[in-house]
Amino acid sequence: MNWQSLIDNRQRFFWLLQVAGWIGYALVNYIGSKVFEMRDIYVFVILLNAYAGCLMTVPLRYIYRKIWHASPWVLMLVVFSASYITGTLWAVVQKFNLWEIYRHGYRPEEWFYYLQQGLDSVYIILCWSGLYFGVKYYQLLQSERQKALKATTMAHEAQLKMLRYQLNPHFLFNTLNAISTLILVKENKDANLMVSKLSDFLRYTLNTDPIKKVPLEQELHALMLYLEIERVRFDERLKVNIEISEQAKQALVPSLILQPIIENAIKYAIAHLVEGGVIDIKAQVFANELLLEVGDNGPGTELINGQLVNAQGVGVANTKDRLKTLYENNYSFVLSHNTPSGLKVNLRVPFEKAVK
Repeated sequence: MNWQSLIDNRQRFFWLLQVAGWIGYALVNYIGSKVFEMRDIYVFVILLNAYAGCLMTVPLRYIYRKIWHASPWVLMLVVFSASYITGTLWAVVQKFNLWEIYRHGYRPEEWFYYLQQGLDSVYIILCWSGLYFGVKYYQLLQSERQKALKATTMAHEAQLKMLRYQLNPHFLFNTLNAISTLILVKENKDANLMVSKLSDFLRYTLNTDPIKKVPLEQELHALMLYLEIERVRFDERLKVNIEISEQAKQALVPSLILQPIIENAIKYAIAHLVEGGVIDIKAQVFANELLLEVGDNGPGTELINGQLVNAQGVGVANTKDRLKTLYENNYSFVLSHNTPSGLKVNLRVPFEKAVK
């Protein structure tokens, strides 16, 4: 059992602190008895006093739990009253133990001698009460912190799921438009082939947890499923060059993080070239970071400070939002002009190796 689970179990945690605290009290008194050279039998007095203190403070726990939500003035009144009464009674028990055991049955002539030095006992019980409320407030703070963290995590996951699932209808809309066009021009064979490839791709996207990251090798497999759909439309006009290092293949990336970038390259570059075009996909690991690059040889577009001018669609914005949600500021997303023509996208994320 770890420390956090022990803290969460309030009943067990209370008894652990209760017993440990009174053992500590007994130990301090034992050391003090050695300093003042008390006889060895005084050890029994110390143990009985600690045992009595341990038992007599247990009811305070239940009293304080009853008034936990009371006003501050009521809390203070009850705590001081209960501590005074308990401390006074404990002082009587301590005197009785001392006289009965250490002084061989001595009894004072006046009863109020039992109450002498009772304030010392009251101070100790007040300290016990303060520690009790301190621990309770600490547990309450930890509980609220865990609830806040859980709420933040749930919101974080919901945002990731929303961004990730946003890709499906976006891609599906574009693909269905392409299938509709093929049907209109009576290319039924290609339309059927595209529907078949589409079902394979959608099956993959639905079977992939949108929260978890996947190895880049698996992401490339998903990209190939998508590219097979596009090749039905473009045939030999679409060429893809892939250069991925062996180390980069094992890197974890958000699922379908490259798909909208490839989709934009096809939509705004390859589709506008009569002779077709080339998409280059590169990945390598450098300085404990994964560097991804997607470039095309299309007509390109106007950029201002690395931002698209008159940008439309959700692909680029979706990718940036997902990266921001997953990595906060520990990533980069850069758009630049490709050489000799086209557009290039560079991604940089922390390198996380997939566990086999």
